[in-house]
Amino acid sequence: MDGQVSVLDSHLAGLASALVPYREAARKLSGWGHDLARLLAGGGRLLAAGNGGSAAEAQHLTAELVGKLRDDRPALSAIALTAETSSLTAVGNDFGYDEVFARQVRAHGREGDILLLFSTSGRSANLLAAARAGAERGLRVLGLTGPAPNPLAEVCSDVLAVPSPDSQVVQELHLVSLHVLCEYVDLALPSLPAPARRAIPVGGL
Repeated sequence: MDGQVSVLDSHLAGLASALVPYREAARKLSGWGHDLARLLAGGGRLLAAGNGGSAAEAQHLTAELVGKLRDDRPALSAIALTAETSSLTAVGNDFGYDEVFARQVRAHGREGDILLLFSTSGRSANLLAAARAGAERGLRVLGLTGPAPNPLAEVCSDVLAVPSPDSQVVQELHLVSLHVLCEYVDLALPSLPAPARRAIPVGGL
């Protein structure tokens, strides 16, 4: 029992120590949320990707946008590049694992869309390739990473770097971040001018 308590206390202590600097870093989520709301309400699209636990968080984010966080609202276009298993395996097999997200970015991304990449290390080669592909196609590339500097933070147009050396804490605060981001999106949607809130045609884009 003592060993179990010490593991819990140690984990919570690591999370607590990251919270104060995280609050400062996370202030940018308000701006991200407003920009994302404007994009999605105007018929634009969010693409999201990550590896491992970060892949799950990319899917969690897109599920909240396509579905809803709390209150009902129009569905928003968001695609988790980690979820298309046939594309992932085909691209990985034919072009190499470093291309599994970049090729999907080239397929689905349009100028002005947002690409949001999750990475605890900021060093994943496939995310770096996706970031470069997004920039080349005119997407705004955002990163949720662990401590900066890191290679992904350097190639993103903006980054929220969680200041913790523990990848578990980083992922936990990434989860907080995606929920807060969705909250800001929902808050911004009613305040957007009518032209930016045009309906998405039935049958897709």
